[in-house]
Amino acid sequence: MHRGPLLELLSRYEVAYPGEQSCVERIRALVQAHDDCFERTCLPGHITASAWILSPDRKRVLLTRHRKLQRWLQLGGHADGDADVLRVALREAREESGMDRFGVLCLGDGAMSPAPPLPLDLDVHRIPARGDEPEHAHHDIRYLLVAEEGQPLAISAESIDLDWFAPADLEALEADASLLRLRDKAEALLGARARGPEEFQVR
Repeated sequence: MHRGPLLELLSRYEVAYPGEQSCVERIRALVQAHDDCFERTCLPGHITASAWILSPDRKRVLLTRHRKLQRWLQLGGHADGDADVLRVALREAREESGMDRFGVLCLGDGAMSPAPPLPLDLDVHRIPARGDEPEHAHHDIRYLLVAEEGQPLAISAESIDLDWFAPADLEALEADASLLRLRDKAEALLGARARGPEEFQVR
């Protein structure tokens, strides 16, 4: 079952982040109800994946100013039929940043290797109607990545700008609650990693 790995990942995430059960349930309900949940044609919503990309020194985050939405956001996009959400997040990170090499940081959940890394965050958000595309929801699976050193940035056609920001800069960018939550969870995870062994996978 191509939806099985994502459902298993959601179950592991729910254990690691018990306070986010409501969001997990919303995404689980979509996945269970729609065989085509990884396609952008699935309505009223579909699976997307994105990446909170840290600089090599882990002191800055890479954000893109989205051409259509005119907002600073983390990098990400549609699964377009790919059921491997981490692979989707890495693909979008590469396409939208111009960089190729990333590490994946995640919260250890006691799962035996080679269990896929847990996402940093989950989010369900509304996408307004545009042209022939009706209003729908993105059920976003979000990973914490660290860029390797020595990689230049390249702005994609979907963006009008791309830049590194200190976490404290996000309020000045009028970041929404979802983006601020990503920042805070990343900071908390980095703080926890400073006190113990790190779960780090190069992809």
